[in-house]
Formats: sequence, C-alpha cells, structure tokens
Amino acid sequence: MGDVLWTPPADVRDRSRIGRYLRWLRDERGLEFVGYDDLWQWSVTDPDAFWQSIWEHFEVVAATAPTSALAEAEMPGARWFPGARLNYAENVLRMPGLADDDPVVIAHGQTRAPETLTAAELRDRVRRVAAGLRRLGVGPGDRVAAYAPNIPETYVLLLSTAAVGAIFSSCAPEFGTRSVTDRWQQIEPKVLVAVDGYRYGEKPIDRRGEVAAIRAALPSLTHAVTIGYLDPAGEPPEGMLSWAELAAETDEPSTFAPVPFDHPLYVLYSSGTTGLPKPIVHGHGGILLEHLKMLALHHDLGPGDRFLWFTTTGWMMWNFLVSGPAVGSAIVLFDGNPGHPDLGALWRLAEETGTTYFGTSAPFLLACRKAGLVPKEIADLSALRGLGSTGAPLPAEGFTWVYAAVNDRLQLQSLSGGTDVCTGFVGGVPLLPVYAGEIACRALGAKVEARGPDGVPVVGELGELVITAPMPSMPVGFWNDHDGTRYREAYFDVYPGVWRHGDWITINERGGCVITGRSDATLNRGGVRLGTAEFYSVVEGLDQVVDSVVVHLEDDEGGAGELLLFVVLAPGLELDDALRRTIARELRTSLSPRHLPDEIHQVRAVPRTLSGKKLEVPVKKILTGTPVDAAAAQGALANPESLTAFATLAAGRPTA
Repeated sequence: MGDVLWTPPADVRDRSRIGRYLRWLRDERGLEFVGYDDLWQWSVTDPDAFWQSIWEHFEVVAATAPTSALAEAEMPGARWFPGARLNYAENVLRMPGLADDDPVVIAHGQTRAPETLTAAELRDRVRRVAAGLRRLGVGPGDRVAAYAPNIPETYVLLLSTAAVGAIFSSCAPEFGTRSVTDRWQQIEPKVLVAVDGYRYGEKPIDRRGEVAAIRAALPSLTHAVTIGYLDPAGEPPEGMLSWAELAAETDEPSTFAPVPFDHPLYVLYSSGTTGLPKPIVHGHGGILLEHLKMLALHHDLGPGDRFLWFTTTGWMMWNFLVSGPAVGSAIVLFDGNPGHPDLGALWRLAEETGTTYFGTSAPFLLACRKAGLVPKEIADLSALRGLGSTGAPLPAEGFTWVYAAVNDRLQLQSLSGGTDVCTGFVGGVPLLPVYAGEIACRALGAKVEARGPDGVPVVGELGELVITAPMPSMPVGFWNDHDGTRYREAYFDVYPGVWRHGDWITINERGGCVITGRSDATLNRGGVRLGTAEFYSVVEGLDQVVDSVVVHLEDDEGGAGELLLFVVLAPGLELDDALRRTIARELRTSLSPRHLPDEIHQVRAVPRTLSGKKLEVPVKKILTGTPVDAAAAQGALANPESLTAFATLAAGRPTA
C-alpha cells in the first residue's frame, strides 16, 4: 500500500460539488450515502436512476424531455434517453454561473499574442460561425473537419458545427498528410478548416503544402477555409475562403438544432497502429452527461475555476477539456512546445492564467522530475487545487515528486480511460485520499472490474480491465460500420456482452486501482504477467536512459520466451556491458528476477503514435517476422523511421 500523500479536508462535503450533489440526492431523492464506495455502488447497480439524476442535477437543456434514462441495457446496443432532443453546444454555452463579461476562454501559444474571450464573446463567435456554416450548405449529419491547433477558432468551430447538427472531426496540424487522409477519407467531410502553419517553440512550420495535399485527397469537400495563423496578413490560397469570411457579421440569431440523444457529435480515432484508424463516433447526449459528471463531481470544477489541460486537437483530452464551460469553468488553451524555452513553461503559464486545475501527462511529470525541476520555486502555484495526470501510468515516485516539488495541498488525480469513451473511467474524487502510485477510484457510473485468466472477477490481483455495464459515452458506433461488426470485434470479442478495454488493472479492497500497461503488449513470463509501465519506471529512472521499449516474444513450446529491452541513451553514450549490468541490477532490485531482459539493445528512437504513446505491439510483430508496412500504419506514427532498426535486428535473428 502506498503512502497517503493527501487527505480530504474535514469539510469536503460542504466545499465540493460532489458534496452538493450528495445533498441534492438526499433532498430530492431521499438517498443517503455513507461514503464514496456506497455512492459508486449505487451508480453502477442502478444506472437508470444515476444517469437520470445527473441529467436533472445539472439541469440539462432539452427541446424534448426523455421518456426514461436507460431503455435497453445490453452491450453493445444500450439505448439511452429515448425521445430526448437536445444539443451539446447549447448546453456548453449556457456556462452556468458565468456572467456575460466573465472570461471563459484564455488562449496562449507561441504563434501569436494571448487572447481572452468572455462568455458573451464566445456565444457571439459561435453564432456567427454557425451562420457561416449554414451559408456553405452545412446541415445536420454533414461533416466539418479541422486541421488546426488548440486555439479559439478550433473550439468555436466545434461548437458551431454541433449547433447546426453537423459532425466535427479534428486533426492536429503536426499530423502528416497520410495520417489525416487515412482518417478523413473514411468520413468524407464537406468543409475543411485549416491553418496555414504554426510555430513550435521558435520554429515556424508552414503547412500550406500539407493542406493542399489534404484538399486534393478529399473529393467530398465543397468548401475549404484557411486560418491565417502563422501569417495573419497572408492571402487565402486559391479556392479557399478566409476565417473572417466564415465568421462574418450577421443578423442571424443564435439557434441550436435539437438532435436525438445519440446523434453524432464528433468522430475521434484510435491510434491506428495497425490498419486504418478506427473512426469512433460519439453522440451529443452521451458526451454531455459524461463530461458534466466527470468535470464537476470528480475534478470539482465550476464557476471561478480555470481549467488547463496540455493537449493537442488530435488527442481526446482536447474534447474533454473544451467541455469545461458546461460546468461553468473557464478553459485555458495552450498551443506550442511545452518544453520551450524549458520544462518550466507550462508551470509559469499556470501561474499567469490563474489555473486552478492543471492536467498533463505522466511522461511530462516524470520528465520534470528527472530534470530536477521544482515548479513551486519558479512559479506561484498557490491557486492550483487539482493536478491531473493521464496518458500513461504514473508511478509512486511521480506522486511523491508532485507533493514535494509542486504543491502539498493540491489533489493529484491520476486517471485512465480512452478515446473510445472520451473520458476517464478510473480517476480521482474529492472525497477520497491520494495514495502514492494509486488511482483513487472507479468513476461514478463506470462499472470497472478486473478479470482473471478464467474470466472471473478478481480483487487484489492483476486482471483484464472490463466494463460490465453500459456508459452513455460509449461510442454510438464506428463510422460506416453499418452492422456493428467492427465495433463488436473491438470491444466485445473476448467476453460477450462485456467491454474489454485492453489494459491490465489491479483493483484493491478499497477500490483503488493500478493500471500496468496494455494487455495486448503485456509481458508473460512463465505464466506471470508483467506490465510494461513498471519496467519503464525503473529503466527510464536511470540518468543514462532517455527512452525505452520492452517486448516479450513468446515460446511456442510454453517456455519463458525472450524478453527484449531497447533503450535510447543520452547523447554521446553507447550501450556497453557495464551499462547493461546496471540496467539489469536496477530491474532485479526494483522489480524481480523475472524482469531481467534476455537482451538489451540500443536504438536511436522508440516508435510512438502521434499522441506520444509507445508502440510495443508493432515492435513485437516486426521482431517475429512481420514486414514493417504490415506491422504498423506508418502515417499514425510520429517517427516511422524508428521501425527500421527493429527490422534490421529481426533480419539477423534466427527466430525471425
């Protein structure tokens, strides 16, 4: 059991939004709950009543009220809030608790000067851009694509697209042409909005060539719009409108198309490590309810808060961040290099913007720790009440560093979820303490279990992460998957009627959780399953090691197989026997003899997705003889050239 690093204040129920919700349940429903576990148990055993309470507690605005919350509970195929007609954008733009002149979007970046939008200004921009989309012939069901960074225009475009009942999809402008077209050729957008380029740190990056190639590859486009982001004075390329034309002044009033609860809101994409990226369709109602619950009850966000999550528009955390105004929180948008001019940049931004909840990734926190950074010494972080970490498991030493180096009064919330549900299904909550190395709880309404090799739920043991009851933000489906075959294969092929997520999880007696990596990349030595996260924590804790990837090649005869570790070393270093012994000693000491690699190799880079996730599975496939092109969709990689070293090694291996 990890050390307790933070304990809820005695008056947490008086001060927190989840405390207010508990009082509402008592007064309006006659329901009393002793603690969080009681509340969670109710939320997953009576999902109909729980999600109905979320709808009513947060006063969801709807043109037509639902007849019930959960009409059909099977998975896949759950039917939520039948008969309801609502609009995500209308609910976000209510911005409860904010006055017209309160700031709600605070945008900083490395390409242009900071910009702040008030609630009234955001509503007005959405009104004008929605009118512009209608002028371009965009209506319910049409797709609008954004090749744009985390800036106000992208957010306004999302809300405007939703307002007219159309379907939004974004790719960050660092995505290459192939990555973008692999995604958007599937959904055939009608309108493209794209930046001309951006600045990453001090480096200007022109994207006009990529935009031209994307336009040429999308015959479905009827209009294209350019945002003069890198060169505001530049003329739009031939055949493209300017953002100013799209957002022109108009007398057209603000209107919101009332759509069914499961009407598509946006399309997100899996990492696409093999084959085309899966186009995951999310609905207006499911996303709205899930984000209201998570942002208010788990992250404790509301009026007066400033919510910053470092993300790009190619990661689902952007979609999560920009729901902030739906609970009355202002959002802080950042576009640029988080390490420029140094790793203190985001911490200084948090001070400058008065951020109260700062979300980032576990690798960023660990990089700050490794660099010896003490954020509280370079920035006034006294306003910070919450710190979120996701994208990879955060080990205990990352927790300890946060409380020593950032702020010992904030609540650190490590969470895990996915693009597939556009949320975290395990995370933190104001009612529970923070233990080092541990995710505090399963989220309300998320019936998460760990299943052992025999498919039976286990407690206190490593198991397959499954969800055994439906959640409203599970996908409406995959695009063009008319009979649901791809959707079922993705989540329901192992346990019929149960969502298998593809992570290893340990859930302890008190409901705390530890994620130990992807189950499809997990190491299995002699029947003992080893998560990759703990490997990386030890290996990358060495000063000499910058990055690493580990894979296990099974023995067809049932033996131990081979454990192969690949390391990227600090500049100027070469892997020698002394360093191999150091790595082995650290793994043996920190983990176990089972964790000792059979071979350690030096590589120049670890293959990663565009959102920064390591790709163990394609490396494993290449090492067992799969050609590089078949092992991974290279357009989905940030560094496809990194695969070459593994192919070279495979060619020289007798087992290849």
